Amino acid sequence: MPTPHDPYVRVRGAREHNLQDVRADIPRDTLTVFTGVSGSGKSSLAFGTIYAEAQRRYFESVAPYARRLIHQVGAPAVGEITGLPPAVSLEQRRSAPGARSSVGTVTTLSNSLRMLFSRAGRYPEGAERLDSDAFSPNTAAGACPRCHGLGRVHRTTEELLVPDPSLSIRDGAIAAWPGAWQGKNLRDVLDALGYDVARPWRELDPADREWILFTDEQPVVTVHPVRDAGRIQRPYQGTYMSARRYVMHTFADTRSRSLRTKAERFLTSEPCPVCEGSRLRPEAMAVTFAGRTIAELAGLPLTGLAEALTTAGGGDTARVLTTDLLARIETVTELGLGYLSLDRTAPTLSSGELQRLRLATQLRSGLFGVVYVLDEPSAGLHPADTESLLGVLGRLKETGNTVFVVEHQMDVVRRADWLVDVGPLAGEHGGRVLHSGPPAGLAEVEESATRRFLFDEAPAPVREVREPTGWLRLHGVERHNVRGVDAAFPLGVFTAVTGVSGSGKSTLVGQVLADVLADRRAPAQAEADQPRERPVPGCASAEGLAAVDRLVQVDQKPIGRTPRSNLATYTGLFDVVRKLFAATDTAVERGYRAGRFSFNVAGGRCETCQGEGFVSVELLFLPSTYAPCPDCHGARYNPQTLEVTLRGLNIAQVLDLTVESAAGFFAGTPGAERSLRTLLDVGLGYLRLGQPATELSGGEAQRIKLAAELQRARRGHTLYLLDEPTTGLHPADVEVLMRQLHGLVDAGSTVVVVEHDMAVVAGADWVIDLGPGGGDRGGRIVATGPPSAVARAEGSRTAAYLRASLHLD
Repeated sequence: MPTPHDPYVRVRGAREHNLQDVRADIPRDTLTVFTGVSGSGKSSLAFGTIYAEAQRRYFESVAPYARRLIHQVGAPAVGEITGLPPAVSLEQRRSAPGARSSVGTVTTLSNSLRMLFSRAGRYPEGAERLDSDAFSPNTAAGACPRCHGLGRVHRTTEELLVPDPSLSIRDGAIAAWPGAWQGKNLRDVLDALGYDVARPWRELDPADREWILFTDEQPVVTVHPVRDAGRIQRPYQGTYMSARRYVMHTFADTRSRSLRTKAERFLTSEPCPVCEGSRLRPEAMAVTFAGRTIAELAGLPLTGLAEALTTAGGGDTARVLTTDLLARIETVTELGLGYLSLDRTAPTLSSGELQRLRLATQLRSGLFGVVYVLDEPSAGLHPADTESLLGVLGRLKETGNTVFVVEHQMDVVRRADWLVDVGPLAGEHGGRVLHSGPPAGLAEVEESATRRFLFDEAPAPVREVREPTGWLRLHGVERHNVRGVDAAFPLGVFTAVTGVSGSGKSTLVGQVLADVLADRRAPAQAEADQPRERPVPGCASAEGLAAVDRLVQVDQKPIGRTPRSNLATYTGLFDVVRKLFAATDTAVERGYRAGRFSFNVAGGRCETCQGEGFVSVELLFLPSTYAPCPDCHGARYNPQTLEVTLRGLNIAQVLDLTVESAAGFFAGTPGAERSLRTLLDVGLGYLRLGQPATELSGGEAQRIKLAAELQRARRGHTLYLLDEPTTGLHPADVEVLMRQLHGLVDAGSTVVVVEHDMAVVAGADWVIDLGPGGGDRGGRIVATGPPSAVARAEGSRTAAYLRASLHLD
């Protein structure tokens, strides 16, 4: 029985997701690591049960009105948890940070820097002292009035808005306008205003063209739409909006990524002519500290900012403020993020970088007696940076906190005080705690998939290194911190690009190499295969492009931004499933077509939740949250649709199947078998068909994209680019994924991966190591060659870890 001073968090009867009535005792004031293969249930235990219960208890302590609303959200499926302190969650799930969110705002370092300029800055003679808000581009007091604090201005031209002037307005000359009814409405309004919408654009009067595209007027006119056969269309009051106004409004206000991307095609962007990109008013830019403006200091890498502040000098006020700033910066740089600058925008950061920035902020918060629950904090970290991470986690523990970490990196697991291994496999074959105790005890658990990787030090089987079939060469690469680099990528082999965080890997591969390959537009060039003159910005010339027929870039961006996008819709499997349901006897009798079984359109979906399965719950002073729909209880469909069954299951139950279960259910259905087989091949058998895109990690999204690509017929020489494909993967799952990627190479393709996992790097045919450091200390190719050669390279921070993985002396 637990006592009032029981030092353990005790979980009893946990049944969240695939957990099978789990019980576990976990000591407080320790670094505890949760391990297991992807989908085993470790996150369901750490986040879905322990953290969710801590959050629920906090909510229970707030005002009665808020408690009443919170009850709608529900509690985790667990019998009892005792000994649970307050908890803070730091997950990898990426929110949607806006363009105004930056490294400085996430870490609150910007607040301290603004205070330094306000209190200790050097002002022009006679200038009035400014409040700290005047140094922020996100406030009315500080933002440049021309660009509203964004640093760039956007404009459009007739050539962008009307790319084909031979078309008439009715035929779609104004490409920037929306499609469907909204575009037709704008054309009908123009017609009603007396403009000739049937005449080619170039033949219209220039004054009319100017008004149609750029007017700020919004006249209202009665529209008499042309009658369609069999449809009654009544007159209505239509409001006109010019093409420029529509594009600017969409770009500034839409929450739809696709609409924003479309609007960007019709805009040019350039530094603001007033603030020259600084985002601030002239009064703020006239103040300096250490001889620099606040915009100049915010643009320095954090390591450079620390150096500038250290040598700044100044009075007592300046010393106090710079000391605090330096202490905060030190925590961020310790986590391997010293290459970032304060003005680096949050949308350009990886989910791992965002999580580590938040971790640095928590370390300075001074909290104690708290449970920190972290989701794979080593994601995106080079082994050299992992050492620093372990030091930070140790300090959190030493200050009186409990640290729970969901992790796959074995170096982190070995340093744990306590290990909770969940498994043995994924989905319904997992959900059990195989071991809860010191890491050494896992050696006795034979069914654990983690055991082999934690204790087996035997070298990997020697694989014969493939010979390149050709080379793709980039000359004079100049982008971000990659300066004047010549890079050669072998074709027909598996290449790993590695280096410490911020060394330029993603810039070289994900941006420059990808852009060069995507920009091959001149057929004559492909035939001649001669070095190109400046093929894309950032690369002087490139050779070997003709040998690559197709580029496939598989990144970790979400497969969708809303719960309406899921595994089945992205892979095309949902189309097959809906057609199968529409062909059932019940559906045929009722006249249900395939569209009836989509939760995205009216008809078959639940109208209470609009097919989302949940409803928003407003919590007043707390962020809004979501609760299962009170009518469909999360099924997404109305009762009539759910009455139609396929082999005993309704559409909601089919979407709730795991990929592994669905493979058996749809055996013999060619359209479904191929999709499901490729998902199994990349280790995603544990995911549910209807799993919303918002619940998928970046690594899972990347593997879904890879599976969708593997379904397609291969044609010509394909080059696959992947950015850290092993993120979020247990070493056992990495083996499954690597078999697929090496299979692509064996079939005649080229694979290039940006990777930190030394087991993957050791198994490559060719390695390109960037560094030696991050930010302005990186951006050079330190070593290149087969893994055994790079492992012995001097000046490479990767070499020692690669040597250990290869078991070289």
